[in-house]
Amino acid sequence: MPDAPVEGMPRRDFLAATLAATGGLAAGMTATPADAAGAQPTDPVKAGPTVRDIPGQFTLTQSMPPATRGGHYVANRAPLQPVPFQKLPPGAIEPRGWLAHQLDLQVHGLCGRYDEISDFLDYSTNGWVDPAKGAWEELPYWLRGLGDLGYVTSDAAVLSKAERWIHGILATQAADGWFGPERLRTSLENGPDFWPGMPLLAAFRSWYEYSGDERVIPFMTRYLQFQNTQPAEVFNRSWGAFRWGDNIDSAYWLYNRTGDAWLLDLVHKMHAGSADYTDGIPTWHNVNLAQGFREPLQYGLLARNEKYRAATYGNYSTIMGLYGQFPGGGFAGDENSRPGFGDPRQGFETCGIVELMHTFELLTRFTGDTDWTDRCEELAFNSLPASYDPRQQVMHYITCANSVQLDDTVKHGQFQNGFAMQAYKYGVHQYRCCPHNYGMGWPYYAQELWLATTDNGLAASMYAASKVTAKVGPGSGTEVSVVQETEYPFDETITFTVQAPHSTRFPFYLRVPGWASEFSVAINSTRTSAKAQGGWIRLDRTWHPGDRVQLVLPMRVTTRTWTENQNTISVDRGPLTYSLAIDERYEMIGGTDDWPELAVYPESPWNYGLVTDTGGLPGAGRGVGDGAAVGGGVGDGGLGGRGVGDGGLGGRGVGDGGLGGRGVGDGGMGGRGFEVVRRKVADGADPFTREGTPVELKARGRRIVEWETDSEDVVGLLQASPARSDQPVEDVTLIPMGAARLRISSFPTVAPDGTQWRRRTRVTASHVNDGDSLEAADDGRDPVSSADQSIPRFTWWDRRGTTEWIEYDLRESREISQASVYWFDDTGSGQCRVPSSWRVLWLDGDSWRPVDQPTQYGVLPDAFNTVRFAPVQAQRLRVEAVLRQTFSGGIFSLRFS
Repeated sequence: MPDAPVEGMPRRDFLAATLAATGGLAAGMTATPADAAGAQPTDPVKAGPTVRDIPGQFTLTQSMPPATRGGHYVANRAPLQPVPFQKLPPGAIEPRGWLAHQLDLQVHGLCGRYDEISDFLDYSTNGWVDPAKGAWEELPYWLRGLGDLGYVTSDAAVLSKAERWIHGILATQAADGWFGPERLRTSLENGPDFWPGMPLLAAFRSWYEYSGDERVIPFMTRYLQFQNTQPAEVFNRSWGAFRWGDNIDSAYWLYNRTGDAWLLDLVHKMHAGSADYTDGIPTWHNVNLAQGFREPLQYGLLARNEKYRAATYGNYSTIMGLYGQFPGGGFAGDENSRPGFGDPRQGFETCGIVELMHTFELLTRFTGDTDWTDRCEELAFNSLPASYDPRQQVMHYITCANSVQLDDTVKHGQFQNGFAMQAYKYGVHQYRCCPHNYGMGWPYYAQELWLATTDNGLAASMYAASKVTAKVGPGSGTEVSVVQETEYPFDETITFTVQAPHSTRFPFYLRVPGWASEFSVAINSTRTSAKAQGGWIRLDRTWHPGDRVQLVLPMRVTTRTWTENQNTISVDRGPLTYSLAIDERYEMIGGTDDWPELAVYPESPWNYGLVTDTGGLPGAGRGVGDGAAVGGGVGDGGLGGRGVGDGGLGGRGVGDGGLGGRGVGDGGMGGRGFEVVRRKVADGADPFTREGTPVELKARGRRIVEWETDSEDVVGLLQASPARSDQPVEDVTLIPMGAARLRISSFPTVAPDGTQWRRRTRVTASHVNDGDSLEAADDGRDPVSSADQSIPRFTWWDRRGTTEWIEYDLRESREISQASVYWFDDTGSGQCRVPSSWRVLWLDGDSWRPVDQPTQYGVLPDAFNTVRFAPVQAQRLRVEAVLRQTFSGGIFSLRFS
């Protein structure tokens, strides 16, 4: 297990142990999930070209930009594998519309002003500018986002802050290349902690591209030379062990500018010495995964072996197959991803959201595969906006697909960490990493809207109102601008206007998202339509000043069926997923007007299932985005390939549903039963708020009265769909998921003859370990042994030798005459044992009484221990256990009957 951070600067110790990899990808597996399932691989972005000639007008070709060493920007030097895209320098893209609004909120909100309240960002006491002092990852995280925020907004105050810090840090470099806090030189087993330097290298790179500061290249050269002198074991310590892909990217960036061959030796060393993502998944920490799963593909740009690309694709497929079985683009990682915790009420850490977006952006540039771009948009539109309050003053640690209350209390049945994670707070110490790190999300996104191509063209990679200025065309190039006007993702029409000093020929690429079943393109007054297959449209012609291109991506309401999460469905329109509109009441629980701490409570019912035209049976219809993959089904491969015989979306890991891509296929209820409602909103309104969203959906639903919150006010676990409900049909409103802070996004379906849900037992206890679950004892899952690590458990850890209890409120009075307990006992690996004794008590009025005439109270491991007793009429019962001296204890399953 990796070491904790430097003494005095702990972030979060790895909780429990990082879980053993499940279903890891073997070396040599081919690159596509569909191929892993036995289908023939076909990369959807290389499946063309499909050519449509319009005589005298333009040629429309569906094909990916070539991967060469050409282009007007920095290409990969040999022997690095050429890639199809080149990143434009900061400042080349001017965000407009809703994206500019999000960035403006960030400038005047948490990121732009966080140094006013975070003691980690105090210039006078920070070890990154005074190496004698202490510091760790907080300043690097914040500065990486702050600098790029300044470059894309040109905000003078933000630029001034970023420049001050960058100048200060550049001045700290020692003669051997080390920079920053001296104590980090020896903080890990007497060796250096390289992790917090990785975000700073990214900050320096952006600064260089923006300013041309000549100090950056020699500074990074000396620092990476220092890394190259380190023994191999240094690269496999603590957090950095799982995140060397970030450093590899910096080494490539420097190599492409200097040609220093020793940098490639360093890349080999980083790959060989760090955590192994090539032969499986070495960590289940959510942020490690978000950053780390791409490392094999990055290394493969040098190693030139297909197995590395295959490993990255396979890793992502495994992660999403196990833990990404709900909408929003993320996966269940409320610290570590854990077996048994995959319900949509599980959340994704805010650090994980922005790091995974960055990974998708990199993979788009490296591969040209538009599925990665689709996934980036899905996260950006559906998850990132809900990670902070509507004014972007405060944020929270965890964002969930299903969440009906955001308060400041620990959730033992839901999350792993021992601190509250859902209220919106500035969270300098409570949330720590996330509020310092979240700031990279929108600035990085803005800078990846447009990409340069190696054939001297431009690509509109992600869509948002913006203006790009870049060199295109033959020879030394011509600087042109293209203005993009659109309300995407809330509208389906995107218009581009060319601004150029003279007529210029260059290829112009437009991305076709995987959710689009068709599209149309018009140049000036000439339009053509085509069926979509994902990938890129190539428009290669001589462009004249004022030329206009209009791309229409028809947005249909579609559904996805999550077969691995109780056959629930999610509702999509284009790249947006829609959530139940829940009336939200914000309560200020602390802080100040500038820095409020906010809890959010529901003021309207939330426990609805959706009525479908097929009587509540998902999978009976055919529609766009219904749980199939980009390109079709078996044999079509790619990121979103379907597994054999699995009609649901997202699948069960490698080969069984692949990466959760959306496209044309079977498995959902299509768009039937939904009405699109366009709303008139004020100019400049924030579309990621209930008041400002321009599009809503109307649907029909029935309440499921058995679906309630648990004893800690957490939305109850999903049960099988369709659910039985005899409640009246109601009209319900759905709003974009990113506009809903309280949200139901994975919906049960309902039918009069559906499965009868049960009202969940309310479980309380004398104590529960912060990393364990109150509900585990009643979740219906049986262990394979008392040492089972694959399902949730309840424990009294770390209380030892004491008398403890767990209580069930059965929700109604019943006659009970039997109790069965399956004890948790981790002999050989931990300090929990079966108890020395136990008994059953029942609540008689106001008094707890032991049951009469019990048979033997068993304490056997690896079995249910059943006790029978004289019947009692009771609603609330307890098991009281006397723990063994020096040991704690716990329960996998407790049943009363």
